[in-house]
Amino acid sequence: MPHADRINRRILLATRPHGLPVPQDFRLDESPVPEPQEGQLLLRTLYLSLDPYMRNLMNAEGASYAPAVAVGAPMVGGTVNRVVASRHPDFRAGDLVLGNAGWQDYALSDGSGLTPLGDMPRPSLALGALGMPAFTAYVGLLDIGQPQPGETVVVGAATGAVGAVVGQLAKLKGARVVGIAGGAEKCRLAVEELGYDACLDRHAPQLAERLAAACPDGIDVYFESVGGEVLDAVLPLLNNHARVPVCGVIAHYNDHALPAGPDHRPALLSTVLQKRIRMQGFVILDHYATRFADFRREMGEWIATGRVQAREDVVDGLDHAPTAFIGLLEGRNTGKLVVRVAEA
Repeated sequence: MPHADRINRRILLATRPHGLPVPQDFRLDESPVPEPQEGQLLLRTLYLSLDPYMRNLMNAEGASYAPAVAVGAPMVGGTVNRVVASRHPDFRAGDLVLGNAGWQDYALSDGSGLTPLGDMPRPSLALGALGMPAFTAYVGLLDIGQPQPGETVVVGAATGAVGAVVGQLAKLKGARVVGIAGGAEKCRLAVEELGYDACLDRHAPQLAERLAAACPDGIDVYFESVGGEVLDAVLPLLNNHARVPVCGVIAHYNDHALPAGPDHRPALLSTVLQKRIRMQGFVILDHYATRFADFRREMGEWIATGRVQAREDVVDGLDHAPTAFIGLLEGRNTGKLVVRVAEA
């Protein structure tokens, strides 16, 4: 066996970050590839998903809805894997599976939590447009946002893994869709490739005024994954009975203290009350049992017929995962960010 195939590289959490993570918060570790025991299988990671929720898991226990990553442990994450060796009756060597092997080349599994992918021609889509981010968009927009033809939908992080799908689904439902993104190039992509009616650069001055001009009839659905100044700009424009699905607040993931400035809670609560707004947080893990089959069927059809574009941002090499993840938190990616760890 070649030397490289006997070594398992792992990206470990070296220290808990304060604010935006830096490369020194991660450590590359090498250990022998583990051997599967009876009832286990050995997985080789092909693709690793990088997602904003991972930043919360780098904090101390209790800071998120999922267990924190222990210092010295591998970073967690969804993966597409090839079964290398199996001592499990339900899996064979060569099978392609969706799992949660984390930031490492190899992992042992007892088979729980694995989803067979069959002969999927573009397996990385299981981490994006046919996986958790797009499923988040689907449930949040269609079940909570419930856009109607002619309504105005605003999407923060409009070209990210979730937002890019939200915008396209809103257009499929006949809504007018306005995106907010970080930079002129992302806004161009949102309009020209993803079909947004308009997109605003959140880095340009006077966001609130520009958003008001772009939404002359107010906002009926705001898909919230950002927070910060974007929410401040949206709030006064929400119509009566507007819906606000909340799947994240990426603007605050690196905060280590309360933000300076005025307290916006009274304005938020007054708006929610007076305009009878439904603002609902959701964790997508709660919906797999009831909605994932519908999502996979419908999204598969929309992608196959070209009605939804599955955009990916692929980084090569496990060793580049930390810098790619930091870039994700800074908004550098467009579409679903994945690391290609090994060739499929």
